[in-house]
Amino acid sequence: MKLLKVALLALITASIAAFAADSIEDRIKPVGDTCMAGDDCAAAAAAPATAAASGPRSGEDIYPKCASCHDTGAAGAPKLGDVAAWAPRLEKGIEVLYGHAISGFNGMPAKGLCFDCSDDEIKVTVDYMLEKSK
Repeated sequence: MKLLKVALLALITASIAAFAADSIEDRIKPVGDTCMAGDDCAAAAAAPATAAASGPRSGEDIYPKCASCHDTGAAGAPKLGDVAAWAPRLEKGIEVLYGHAISGFNGMPAKGLCFDCSDDEIKVTVDYMLEKSK
């Protein structure tokens, strides 16, 4: 009976050790791979750039990237449709508003963190938000 207890204890200990090792390996494994120019994977990474080259997007297409702030008012962002919130911004002139959207201003990060948006796409998106806030 004592030999059975020792064998069972050894089996349990080995199982716990294997589980712990798997768990640790899972927690510390890399989250991604590095792809350098010239590697086979670099050609696959270039594919999304051609999709973006299909032409400028509309403000309606881009707005969902802005919605997390402009639907909630986060960081003082004027909400879509809130005429009173947009009015003082628009009083400064549309070019100032475009400049703030492109370069950032107060809590507004540059381009609203839309890193793949052109300046013209940001302007079209501002126009879209203003049109929805009349």
